[in-house]
Amino acid sequence: MLIKEADSREADIAALAGLLAQARNHARTRQRIEEELRNVRAGIAGEREAAHEIDFYYGTSPKYAIIHDLRLEMDGRVAQIDHLLIARFLAIWVCETKHFAEGVGVNERGEWVSYWHRRPRGIPSPVEQNRKHQTILQDIFEKGVIPLPKRLGMTVKPEVRGLVLVSNRATISRPVGRKTEHLDGLDSVIKADQLDETVQRQVEGMLNTAGGAVRAMARFVSVAELRNFSQQLAALHKPTASDWPARFGLRGSPRPTSADEEGLAVAGASTGNSCVRCHATVSERVAAYCAAHPDRFGGQILCFKCQRGGSADTQA
Repeated sequence: MLIKEADSREADIAALAGLLAQARNHARTRQRIEEELRNVRAGIAGEREAAHEIDFYYGTSPKYAIIHDLRLEMDGRVAQIDHLLIARFLAIWVCETKHFAEGVGVNERGEWVSYWHRRPRGIPSPVEQNRKHQTILQDIFEKGVIPLPKRLGMTVKPEVRGLVLVSNRATISRPVGRKTEHLDGLDSVIKADQLDETVQRQVEGMLNTAGGAVRAMARFVSVAELRNFSQQLAALHKPTASDWPARFGLRGSPRPTSADEEGLAVAGASTGNSCVRCHATVSERVAAYCAAHPDRFGGQILCFKCQRGGSADTQA
């Protein structure tokens, strides 16, 4: 059952596109914005790919609950969890998605790299990053931030596990043999389309031992309890808005002029943004301006001509 979908990132894309136009005379700043825009779009693509796999296998199943895009705050720490898959016996998979264009690798010392144009670039360990998210989630359970189910007067504690999902088209390079013995968590890094097989294999591993089966049955909850538990967890979501102008040392996108509108009309044809009134295609800069002023335009995208005709909450 799907409890929460991912939050939209369209406002971030529109804001970055607006800043990109604003920084056209600042090569270094423009390069940084372009890289951030690529990262945001790649992140969205990776999360959608993983979400498709999760929803395909578990979206209609009453045995599992799904939460996409959950941002948790706990004792000054933040966990930005891409996906949660929660089974009825309260096994929880914390899934971190990574959209590497060409691939990801780790050496025998646990040092991670991603590849771009076949060149390696050092990155933080996605396994350790996901482990921190799991720790925050476990702290939320331990400190009673949400009520946990009870059985025979005993509180049921969820079992938290982690998976790192990479693009189906990427390669995963790992050291082999004894060199991997000290690298905990390597087997949690899989391709998105291996998710279901991995989850089911782990479920079988939990249930096919006497002790594991007893612990799982002790945590078993009804469909209604699973839904209620997952909804309370999703209610802890605390979205945040990025201050993109401040990050790149720019002021907010200025109000577009008629010259801007005319000059960007062709570029706007590929953005997919259109005016909600006249349905004319608008540029990314105009869409960014509307997104930055929801109080003026009622959260809608208006072309320059319709903006001059009055705000969304005053014009009939």
